[in-house]
Amino acid sequence: MPKMGDAMEEGTLIEWLMKAGDKVKAGDHIGNIQTDKATVELTAPGSGVLSGLLIEAGETVPVGVPIAAILKEGESLPEGWGSGGSRKSAKESATAEQAKPSGRSEAVAVAEPTTKADGQRVFASPLARRIAEDAGISIEAIHGTGPQGRVVERDVREAISAGIQKSGAQPVSIAPTTQLESKVVQLNTLQRITAQRTAQAKQVVPHYYVTVQVDLERLTALREAMNEEQPDAKLSINDFIVKAATLALQDLPHINASWEEGNLRLHGSVNIGVAVAVPDGLTMPVVHNCEAKPLRQIASEIRNLATKAKENRLKPDELSGSTFAISNMGMYDVENFSAIINQPNGAIIAVSTAKRVPVVVDGDDGEELEIRTLMKITGSFDHRIINGAQGAEFMGVLRKYLESPTLLLT
Repeated sequence: MPKMGDAMEEGTLIEWLMKAGDKVKAGDHIGNIQTDKATVELTAPGSGVLSGLLIEAGETVPVGVPIAAILKEGESLPEGWGSGGSRKSAKESATAEQAKPSGRSEAVAVAEPTTKADGQRVFASPLARRIAEDAGISIEAIHGTGPQGRVVERDVREAISAGIQKSGAQPVSIAPTTQLESKVVQLNTLQRITAQRTAQAKQVVPHYYVTVQVDLERLTALREAMNEEQPDAKLSINDFIVKAATLALQDLPHINASWEEGNLRLHGSVNIGVAVAVPDGLTMPVVHNCEAKPLRQIASEIRNLATKAKENRLKPDELSGSTFAISNMGMYDVENFSAIINQPNGAIIAVSTAKRVPVVVDGDDGEELEIRTLMKITGSFDHRIINGAQGAEFMGVLRKYLESPTLLLT
C-alpha cells in the first residue's frame, strides 16, 4: 500500500482495474485507492506481470503492507506468498477495521452483487456503480473486465462512450412530506478518516480566530473586466483570494509555518490547499509553489484540480505538501464561519459569501450611505506558533491585497 499523502496511515482498495496475469508498464493505472482525503489512482511502480493480488475491493490495509506483486520475466512469487505473513498482515488489518457492531463488514457491503434477469449475479465496484447510476444506465447491462468478471470504472466509462441504452427507470416523485426513519448509517472511508483527523486537530491544536470584513468593490470591477477580456478562462473570487493569501504569506513568512516536535518549521514555498466538495465528502488538493505563479496560472490549476477531485483522478502529490489552506463557502450564502486547521498547517482561512449591503462612507458633504460588496473572512490559527497579534496582522495584510486588487496582478 503506497503512501499517498502526508498524513496517510492506511488505504482502502476501491477496485482493481487489471487482473492477475495482465502485463503492466510503470505508471499504468491499475486500481483506485481511497485515502484519508480522496480516491486516487494506484499506478504500477514498475513494469512486468501483475501477480499475487493479496486484497480485494473494500479491504483496508496500512501503508507499506504488500497488496500485490509485479514480476519481471523469469521471476516468480516468493514461497508462501498469499498464505504467509504478507497476506496475514493485510487480512488482520482489514478484519480489525471491519469488526463493527453492525454484524456486516464494510468489505461485504462494498462487494455486494446485483442479479441479472437470468439470475446471474453481477459484481461491481462502488465507483463503477456510482458512475453508472449518475449516467442513468443499468450496471447489469455492462460487461465486466475486472477480477472474476467484476464491473470496474473503466467498463462503465467505455459503455457510456459506446452509447449503451439508458435504463428505463422513471423519476420517482417525492411526496410533500417525508417519513423520518431512525437508523445508523455507516461512514465511508473518506468520511471516517476526515472525522478522526478533524477531531484530533481540535483536540491537539489550540485554535483561535480572527475575522475581517473586506470591501470587494474594486476587486469585483477588476474581475468583471478581466473576464470580459478572456471569457473562456474566467476568474473566480476564490482565485483572487488564493493569490492574495500567497502575497500575504510572503510578507509574513512566520504564518507559512508548522508546529514540528516543539519547534517552528518555516516553509520555503507557498503551497495552498483548496477545499473541494466531492460526492464522498471533502478533499483538499494543493496548488504548489504559488509564490512563483501569476493569478491566471493559479486559477487554471485550481480549475484542473477541482475537476480531477470530482472525477477521482487526483494523484498523491496533488494531495500532499500544503503549507496553508483555504475553505470557501461563499456559494452557500453564509454570513460567516470558521474552519478547522488542516494539520500540519499553522493556519486556514474561511471565506464567506460576498453580499451587497449598505455602508456608511465619507462623502463630500460628510457621511453618506452607499451599497457596497462586502465579505467576511475568518482566519483560524495555531496559537503554539502564531500568536494573536501575528494572526491579526496577517488578516489585515490579506484584506489590504484584496482591497487593492491591482497588486495581485504583479
